[in-house]
Amino acid sequence: MPSITTFLTYNDQAEEAANLYCSIFKNSEITRVTRSGATGPVMSVIFQLDGREFYALNGGPHFTFSPGISLFVSCDTQAELDEYWENLSEGGQKGQCGWLTDKFGVSWQIVPSRLGELLGNKDPEKAKRAMQAMMKMTRLDIAVLESA
Repeated sequence: MPSITTFLTYNDQAEEAANLYCSIFKNSEITRVTRSGATGPVMSVIFQLDGREFYALNGGPHFTFSPGISLFVSCDTQAELDEYWENLSEGGQKGQCGWLTDKFGVSWQIVPSRLGELLGNKDPEKAKRAMQAMMKMTRLDIAVLESA
């Protein structure tokens, strides 16, 4: 089975981004930093977020991120959702429906783990109300979605 790793290309902030992400997510660490020469600038960083491997490269200003791809964080509690939402959006931009862009331009979706169940409820009216409630939100509110 092949290994699939998320590869993120930054202008020159790969190490800063990896440090931020590792400070936010539990069970995370930087596993390797590669420099250009013995003391040169950082070229790449390999890190793990809760056991999932990521590769970050300093590729220069012609690489940019797009909301066409995002990192999806499924949260069991409102406290967990709120913490990720605030920490990842700091210096970035808060969007609609649980989407945000961090200060490096990476798009994230911070959502309740039950979101699919709520939006796909067997009662089409309840599902519609949950969708309507979500469409009015930036940071998602689990209690409001569940009571919709």
